[in-house]
Amino acid sequence: MKPKVYIETSIPSFYYEVRTEPEMVARRQWTQQWWEYAQDTYELISSAAVLTELNVGNYPNKDLIISLVRGLPLVDVDPEVADIVRTYIQHKVMPNNPNGDALHLALASYHKCDFLLTWNCKHLANANKFGHIRRLNVMLDLFVPLLVTPIELLGDKYDSR
Repeated sequence: MKPKVYIETSIPSFYYEVRTEPEMVARRQWTQQWWEYAQDTYELISSAAVLTELNVGNYPNKDLIISLVRGLPLVDVDPEVADIVRTYIQHKVMPNNPNGDALHLALASYHKCDFLLTWNCKHLANANKFGHIRRLNVMLDLFVPLLVTPIELLGDKYDSR
């Protein structure tokens, strides 16, 4: 059985990133490298919440970005997920936006994803917040996904030399 990876909004966005600052170029390259081998290594899933976020606004490569997610199975937003989101917000684990980071974390946790893949290092892939998230998920009897960036899942596929 392949590990299950929840694809959050920033991943398809960075796949087609157009900014030229070195850190943006690096994130785009790592995202593309990971995506190329991920289909054979992981079970990739996402959600309608990601599609909703991606459909907002006008930005370069929008159709290409959305097409990456459209090809993935989408997990359901079950009624229990709304309660989890409210708990995350009440405990200040996630920002006060029920359709943003809290929802992605709740979906990945509720659907027992091994990983939540993101470039959002402020609210999600943040080692300083992970202990709080883990304690809250344990209290809620929820699975605790690892919150990671693509570079962390590249493993031996990426050689920095």
